[in-house]
Amino acid sequence: MTGDRIDTTVVHAARRYDYWLGGRDNFAVDRESGDQIAALYPWTPMWARENRAFLGRAVEYLAGEAGIRQFLDVGTGLPTANNVHEVAQRVAPESRVLYVDNDPLVMAHARALLGGSAPGRTQFLESDFLRPDDILSAASRGSVLDLGEPVALMLVALVHLIPDAQDPLAAARTLLDALPSGSYLVMSHGTADFMTADALADVPEFQRLATFQMRTDAEIRPFFEGTELVDPGLVCITDWRSPLPEADRPDPSHVGCYGAVGRKE
Repeated sequence: MTGDRIDTTVVHAARRYDYWLGGRDNFAVDRESGDQIAALYPWTPMWARENRAFLGRAVEYLAGEAGIRQFLDVGTGLPTANNVHEVAQRVAPESRVLYVDNDPLVMAHARALLGGSAPGRTQFLESDFLRPDDILSAASRGSVLDLGEPVALMLVALVHLIPDAQDPLAAARTLLDALPSGSYLVMSHGTADFMTADALADVPEFQRLATFQMRTDAEIRPFFEGTELVDPGLVCITDWRSPLPEADRPDPSHVGCYGAVGRKE
């Protein structure tokens, strides 16, 4: 993919995720990849829905109880129901959101579909998480975010797409370090920590089908260094402030994803 050219022959994680969510903004190659992964792990579409629900609960908490009015959503993905600005502006209409993604298709759809409501504002930036200085420079020049005031940095279902060799921790730390005290980090991240032995045996095949690096609890916690984790801490996404009784929530072994919200000290 170069410039504004969209390569429909190469799988893209955002479009595959859109397919699992039941969206229409995907191509045959994305659907084929999604079906191959779902054949291996049939609960994958459920994970996508649960991850989206976690994002919604986190934003509701931030815009409500935490009083956050600025959101930097990196790795936005394709627009669907309950986008960050929609959730935040339902709680606090003045909320402002800067969406960042490196896929031209995502940005094209975002500009067309994500409007925001006055007095809140939204803006869209085509940039790469692995170039955090570019994101910060653009954000500081823009009119949506004031980087001198607390910001919620959203890295939802993003970091597990980036191998250690590309140092996603350094990128995340650069972004968070630039934000003032009282800012927040929201992350969800795939893990094998909850998997059964049978599911673990299929991980090599899964990683052949998708660029995806599962990380453990101990490998995810450094992203939150310098923050205080909001209760209930780093847990399966289905357990993060779920409105459902524990007995009615999906089995963590069928979700395989951590989620947490941390407040920068």
